[in-house]
Amino acid sequence: MTNEEKAIKATYFSIFGNAALAIVKWLAGYFGNSYALIADAIESTSDIFASFLVLFGIKYSSRPADENHPYGHGRAEPLITFLVVGFLITSATIIAYESIVNIQTPHDLPKPWTLIVLGGIIIWKEISFRLVMKRSRETKSSSLAADAWHHRSDAITSVAAFIGITIALTFGKGFEAADDWAALFASGFILYNCYTIFRPALGEIMDEHLYDDLMEEIRKASVKVEGILDTEKCFIRKAGMKYHLELHAIVDGKISVKEGHLLAHNLEDYLRIEIPELGHILIHIEPNEY
Repeated sequence: MTNEEKAIKATYFSIFGNAALAIVKWLAGYFGNSYALIADAIESTSDIFASFLVLFGIKYSSRPADENHPYGHGRAEPLITFLVVGFLITSATIIAYESIVNIQTPHDLPKPWTLIVLGGIIIWKEISFRLVMKRSRETKSSSLAADAWHHRSDAITSVAAFIGITIALTFGKGFEAADDWAALFASGFILYNCYTIFRPALGEIMDEHLYDDLMEEIRKASVKVEGILDTEKCFIRKAGMKYHLELHAIVDGKISVKEGHLLAHNLEDYLRIEIPELGHILIHIEPNEY
């Protein structure tokens, strides 16, 4: 299974999981008299649309290079990540606003059974986070990482709701707004997560160098090719799930241009086999003596 197929499969998992949980949360929040659960449902509903965006981004960024896009379409993925962050910010803003309104509005205590619902949601969302994040690391997908953090932020809001409802039920009258305060706290945490998701995607768009480990792997692999004596400059930039490489390889300065050209092709072929996540590879041959 390719990285693209793994990422798409993980995204479908997120879409169906979020849809089911959104329904459960809306019903439990409405009948259980808990705005924290309704706030949770708002986030899960936005997560569905965000996951569809991630799915579109992964499929579009996986398109092969063409005449107008010689480096492929990988940059679509971080752009989709920005949109996903926008969904998160919108969700957090709505949750915060509604929480403040509900704090100021007298209402009944939440139903005790809502804690059971929340307990199941917390466990499922944390499992979902770990599964999707694992796929994100395997595929090197920034938008899939954003989708994974949707699950983690959902788990956090559910934990906050659980604590708020527990406080409200334990202390009774006068603490009815505890779960609203919990939802307000959760909105702040979601905003913090927005930055942690946005920052790597911005680095990808700006060609920020964040790939020292991959660079070291490339250098070690290069000198295993017969005729490659060492490496000099090594530039890496990420686009979607691929890493585009510009590498200066040092060879014997006495060989012919034709032999140097052949070495460059041998090195490119070897790197593609050893490091499949490499996309466009440009090898520049440098002589070891002038």
